Amino acid sequence: MNRKSREIQVSFDALDPKALSTFWRDALGYVHPGPPGVEVPEGTDPLDAWDEFLERVGVPVEQRNSRSALKDPAGEGPRIFFQQVPEDKIAKNRVHLDIRAAPGLQGDERMAALEAECDRLVALGAKRIQRFEPEQPLSLGFIVMNDPEGNEFCLD
Repeated sequence: MNRKSREIQVSFDALDPKALSTFWRDALGYVHPGPPGVEVPEGTDPLDAWDEFLERVGVPVEQRNSRSALKDPAGEGPRIFFQQVPEDKIAKNRVHLDIRAAPGLQGDERMAALEAECDRLVALGAKRIQRFEPEQPLSLGFIVMNDPEGNEFCLD
């Protein structure tokens, strides 16, 4: 049986979709797409274009941060969607992202690359949780982190 693989979208519940999507945009190198039917000029922030679009179509101000999305500029990775929810995150997420920050590296070189990426993401608002050292042959080492809203992810 020949079945085609499915595209996926990763969805996050968020208190502040715009801020959380901005963190993940910078963490992953993704972009905010422009509004439907709107050509966003080079060098213009798509979030500004969204603000103008939402005002023009009559979305009330209190609903304008109810969702946000990201896409891979190369078109290879999944779309990421952020939807506003009223409740805080209260338990460990059961699905999390692993950011492949040191592909092909091993040992000290790998862990140094993970540490550099950890520092970059902490500066963007992430929180470092724990470093796990390499344990051959099953683990090359990784760093557990939280995004600005407490969602767990790993630098792998």
